[in-house]
Amino acid sequence: MHRIRRTRIIATLGPASSSFELIKKLADAGADVFRLNMSHGTHDEISHLYNTVREVEKKTDRPIGILADLQGPKLRIGVFEDMKILLQRGQKFSLDMDSTPGTNKRVELQHPEIYEAAQVKTELLLDDGKVRLLIDSVQKNIIFTTVLVGGELSNRKGVNLPSAILPLASLTKKDRKDLSFVLDLGVDWVGLSFVQRPEDVMEAKELINGRAAIMAKIEKPSAVHAIDEIIAVSDGVMVARGDLGVELPMELVPAKQKKIIRHARRAGKPVVVATQMLESMIKSPVPTRAEVSDVANAVFDGADAVMLSAESAAGDYPEEAVSCMGRIALTIEKEPSYKRMLSEDSTLPEATTADAISAAAKQVASTINAHAIVTYTGSGSTALRASRERPETPLLVLTPNMGTARRLALVWGLNCVHSKDAVDFQDMIDKACGVCYEWGYAKLNERIIIMAGMPFGSPGKTNVLRISRVRDHHLDNRLK
Repeated sequence: MHRIRRTRIIATLGPASSSFELIKKLADAGADVFRLNMSHGTHDEISHLYNTVREVEKKTDRPIGILADLQGPKLRIGVFEDMKILLQRGQKFSLDMDSTPGTNKRVELQHPEIYEAAQVKTELLLDDGKVRLLIDSVQKNIIFTTVLVGGELSNRKGVNLPSAILPLASLTKKDRKDLSFVLDLGVDWVGLSFVQRPEDVMEAKELINGRAAIMAKIEKPSAVHAIDEIIAVSDGVMVARGDLGVELPMELVPAKQKKIIRHARRAGKPVVVATQMLESMIKSPVPTRAEVSDVANAVFDGADAVMLSAESAAGDYPEEAVSCMGRIALTIEKEPSYKRMLSEDSTLPEATTADAISAAAKQVASTINAHAIVTYTGSGSTALRASRERPETPLLVLTPNMGTARRLALVWGLNCVHSKDAVDFQDMIDKACGVCYEWGYAKLNERIIIMAGMPFGSPGKTNVLRISRVRDHHLDNRLK
């Protein structure tokens, strides 16, 4: 049931992975969480994927998380008379509000927010940064530019203004409809696109109202600048390297990735690395060596999870991509240098009882060679604190809340079991020992560490640390 691998895998579902059989294969291959991309597919198709994952969950005997990734604003140019143009370096080119089809001199841009935020002598990027324009002047409904990097430009390509915070909400009308829909479905995580400031997260959080955890996608330079404030109001963050690599010079992205992971770990919030991790496996059964190194670096950095996008959603080898990613992560986690890195980059506990007990559990487990650290949690806070310590000892989570178990499925090292809450102290020990024995964490007479909060059922009160040996009477009591 439990994973030896600590780093979790998120697999995006799509046309290549929509059947029960294939989703079950992806779960068996190592997928811990499935992503529903709200940029593609109708609500009926998304509902089918959601329900299929829940059917697979019943067969795997393991809580599976589901992340609904909202599309966010899409800023695009209009169309051209001849479908496409060729821009030359040094030529003049303008963008305006005129809906007339474009030429090699101008094109429509129906986004007033860009005109408001555009600044002279800054860059405007088209088609994922393939075409780069320098803004010469800005009028109310027209932007005059000089082409810095030319190339072919076709209809409806995307627009990026990396140096500006756009006066634009992260939730569009479509996003609001999609959000209401996926919350009614019961998704565990909501991915928020186009986050520029912590207020964007707060707006979404107010709408979600605790019905799902919120993951802020860090894909704008302004979000990187406000990373600590965004992490503080989010339940998790995603390093969305696609747009981040467009809006920042590509050579800066690896360092920003490390920074975001480091800051999220310090805050005890899960962090995901996404985009182009094994992209060649869309068409190839094996990745490139560079892609293997990329996944390995994310694991070395201490990311909670790594994500597959088109590799599992539309590729020819979705099962192989998940399996390959799992092998890479597991191999890195066995490296002595990985263990040293986790130890050296450990986070100092805050001056709270819960943090003190979580840090003590890691130390005690290592000292006495315990075979598992068991955390009881209703809200997930105890388990998150245990994961934050990155112990070498396996982590087992017992929770009466299936939603909590599913939400924790993307958190580093946590193996979740949906279980009734303990009714008293002895029942707590019996359940912990019984589950450890049942799932192969510990044999008879081997020791485990138990973390819990008293009184039982009170969220956010981690105040108990217990060392226990697995005994026959624990197993007998649990079966009564």
